[in-house]
Formats: sequence, C-alpha cells, structure tokens
Amino acid sequence: MEMVFDNYIVGTFLVPLFAFLFLFILRRYNNNNNDNNTRKKRFEKGYSREIKTQTGAGKGECSPGNGSGDDVIIVGAGVAGAALAYTLGKDGRRVHVIERDLTEPDRIVGELLQPGGYLKLVELGLEDCVEDIDAQRVLGYALFKDGRNTKLSYPLGKFQADVSGRSFHNGRFIQRMREKAATLPNVKLEQGTVTSLLEEKGTILGVQYKTKDGEELRAYAPLTIVCDGCFSNLRRSLCNPKVDVPSCFVGLVLENCELPFSNHGHVILADPSPILFYPISSTEVRCLVDVPGKKVPSVANGEMANHLKTVVAQQVSCIDCPLQTLFYHGLIEESVLFQVPPELRDAFIAAVDKGNIRTMPNRSMPADPHPTPGALLMGDAFNMRHPLTGGGMTVALSDIVVLRDLLRPLHNLHDAASLTSYLESFYTLRKPVASTINTLAGALYKVFSASPDEARKEMRQACFDYLSLGGVFSTGPVALLSGLNPRPLSLVLHFFAVAIYGVGRLLLPFPSFQRMWIGARLISSASGIIFPIIKAEGVRQMFFPATVPAVYRAPP
Repeated sequence: MEMVFDNYIVGTFLVPLFAFLFLFILRRYNNNNNDNNTRKKRFEKGYSREIKTQTGAGKGECSPGNGSGDDVIIVGAGVAGAALAYTLGKDGRRVHVIERDLTEPDRIVGELLQPGGYLKLVELGLEDCVEDIDAQRVLGYALFKDGRNTKLSYPLGKFQADVSGRSFHNGRFIQRMREKAATLPNVKLEQGTVTSLLEEKGTILGVQYKTKDGEELRAYAPLTIVCDGCFSNLRRSLCNPKVDVPSCFVGLVLENCELPFSNHGHVILADPSPILFYPISSTEVRCLVDVPGKKVPSVANGEMANHLKTVVAQQVSCIDCPLQTLFYHGLIEESVLFQVPPELRDAFIAAVDKGNIRTMPNRSMPADPHPTPGALLMGDAFNMRHPLTGGGMTVALSDIVVLRDLLRPLHNLHDAASLTSYLESFYTLRKPVASTINTLAGALYKVFSASPDEARKEMRQACFDYLSLGGVFSTGPVALLSGLNPRPLSLVLHFFAVAIYGVGRLLLPFPSFQRMWIGARLISSASGIIFPIIKAEGVRQMFFPATVPAVYRAPP
C-alpha cells in the first residue's frame, strides 16, 4: 500500500508537468537535433570514448565540458557496480566503469542471494548471470541449537517456479555480470585505480585514476557513482563513515559432503556466536565461523586451526540446555553435544586440516550520506550490515532498481544541483528493503550470539522456539529476511512478539519474583538491541516515508 500511495502522489506532480515539458521539448528540439545526429554518427562509426588529451591540458586530462562524453562514471565493478553499469547502459546511458582488478574475485562473502534479491535481478534483466556458474537453489534455512533443529522455508508459493534464493561462487557471479555489461557498446570497462574524486566548488566533476600501466588520467562525467566496496577510500567525503566491526568471519570450504537439509542454508547457534553452512556449488559447502571482536587467532602459526578444532568443533556441556532438549535427545546422563552437526563434523575437520582458511572482518555501517552534487554512493561503500542474514546483495540490487527508476525520466544529467536535490528521494525510497534487512541482520546477530546474561539467554531460546512454532511465526520472519516482505513495522512486531513469547514462557505456569525480574530485563534487552539500530536507520524514513518532502520532487 505504501508504494501505491507514493506512486499516485508522484503521479499528481508528473501529470501537470507533461504539458509544460511537451512545449519545452518542442522548443528545444531543433537545437538538440543537430547534436544528437552528430553523436549518432560518431557512435555508428565506432567513435572511441577513450579520454582525450586536450591542447593546453596536462597529460591524460580532458575538459569537463568537452571530454569523453560519458554520462556516468562508476567506480568499482563488483556486484553493485557491474549490475549498475548494465542497467544504466541498457537505458542508453554512456557508462565508464573503472575497476581496480578485472580478474575473477575470490571472496568468502557475497555468495548467498536471497529470493528478494533474485527478483530484483530478474527486474534488471540479469537473471541469466546465475546460470552456468553451478549456482545452487536455496529454499530456506535450517536452524540448529543444543541438538535440536527446525526448518524454515521461504514463502515462495505465489511466485514462479524459478524464484528462490541462489548460492554460488561470488567471483563467478561477478564475472558473468561484467561480461554482460561489456556486451553493451555504450559501456566501457577499464582496469584502473581511482585515487581521488575531482571536485570544483563543491561539485564532483569526475575522477582521477591510474591505469594498469601506471598512467595518471582524469575522467569526467556529470554523475560519478562510487561502488568501490566495503574498503572504500572515496566515501569519506560523501557520507559519515561510522564503520563498526562486531566480528570476523573465518571461511572454509567443505568438499563432497551432504548438508542435513539439502538446498537450505544452515545456521548453528553455537557458543560464542553463529556458524553458517550453505552450498556454493554442486560439490562444495561454504562454512563461515563467526569470531566476535576485531582480532582473530593467527592463521599462519596454527592458532586458528587449533581454535576451530578445540573451540568451534568441540563437545559442549548441556548444563544450560533446556530440560526438554536433554530429554528429547536422551542426553540426561551424557549431557554433551557437538556444536557442529555430526553429518558435517568430519568434513569440517578435514577442511581445517587442509589449511585453506580465510578471514574477513564483518563490517556494519548505516547509510548516512552527505548529498554531494555530481556524486552518489552505492553498495557496500554506502551501507553495510552484518552478513549473517546474507542480505547485502539484495539491498544493493534493490537500490539499483530505485536509482534506475529515478534516472529514467532524465535526459540531461548536467544540472548537478537540481539532480542532487531530486535524487535525495533515493535515500527514502530505498528504505523499505534496506532498513528491513539492515535492522534484521543487526538484531539477529545480537540475539543469536551467546551471552552469560540470563535475559539474553532466554531471548535466544525464545527466538529459536518462536521460529520452531511454524506457520506465521516462521514464515513472517523468513519473508522479512528473504527480502520478499520489506516492511519495517512487521519486523518490529515480530521482534517484540519473540520477546513477549519469552516472557510468557518465564511466567507460566508459576511466576516468581526472579522470573518476573528476568522477564523485565528480557524486554529491556530486546529494546536495547533494536531501538539503536532503528535510530541509526532513521525513524522517519523507515516508518513515515510519506512525510519526507524529497519523495515528492519531480524530475528536473
């Protein structure tokens, strides 16, 4: 309903504009016709869009007004950059992409695309990029805790058969998108390192970069979009980069093993923090072990291997396990469990022994932009969340759809001030998907991580049991996580429903003062988890987007 309301409001602004625009276009048609014919002839003759060195300019420099003729410069060709290049190129924009390394990336994250992200991929015409890379269909999650498990399936009933999550090698997926973008004649991919943004009187005019041969060049365009990833060195002037590193992922690849639930991601609520398993090919399973804090044991001297074997894969005492769990598994006498499921333990140890252990800091950064004429941030350079829920690519692709729709009515991007004012609506229109996934990722990570606090323990157990109830109690949260139901209010309701469910378990059948005290702390703990995340995301944009004036601005 929110989107329908917004579209009608925008429509009321656009309809009266059409009469004015029609007269305006007729008046300018004759003036622009000659320029358009010239561009067309240049393009048909294979007009080179390499940056030209003008007489009187320094080596490798071009004039902002008469340079390469690019409409958009994109810094970075990862998931966001490559998808954006194809999307804008398909709409007829002349796009210049500058990527530090055009060889196939090898990463341990960005390997799980949620169903909501796949739908955005379809909307962008990029769904074939998950074909021929041995991508695996993902139909939901399996959750493990203290020897118990529950299966959470995506609510895909109303979608076509091909709609599901996808998991794959990140590098293969990116290369497929780069290749597809490169098939467009108006998209140029170049290997180079952007060293700075070119600014004049507060407006970004382009970029300065170094080619793979070491030559310093400048490129100009009316719009520069920075998509250079989580380690971006350009975002500082375009946003408030409050980067938090709550933990690190330790990555392994398990070979030739069967997951307990095929075509599902597996989340182990281990001590001290979650462990993830999901397929990335027909023969490989990715394992990501979350290690809290910024520092991890050394891989080089063997500390990490020892940690994985003795801490992660260890037998754990079930002193703190719920009594029903011990009865259910017949473990009253034995009272020990393995953190890693028995079906995966041998493959896990074998992967540790093989030694190909990778680490990656988990970064979180709320979107806090400084609207700057001539420039825009996208992807992980702009907004990050804990990768526990695998929502990063879904947010990036959703942002691209929003930006594409905003830019489509514009034929001229050269009025930087007007364009910046108009694009301020982007930051609100992206919120339903972005804020839902961001908030859920941050909240779930804190709930799923072990804690000595009794209230946090109860919250963790209540969350597992709530999801195990099935029906709306599982499909609701999973629809949020998957990007299929991007509704922040629904997220908040489910989150506090878990907390209330936990309090009810404490108070029934015989409440005591101690249990009432733990219940009160549980509600306080839940509030302390979710409210700071919501504040960082922006309460008004999340829950009251219709009150933000920027969403009603007409195209310049």
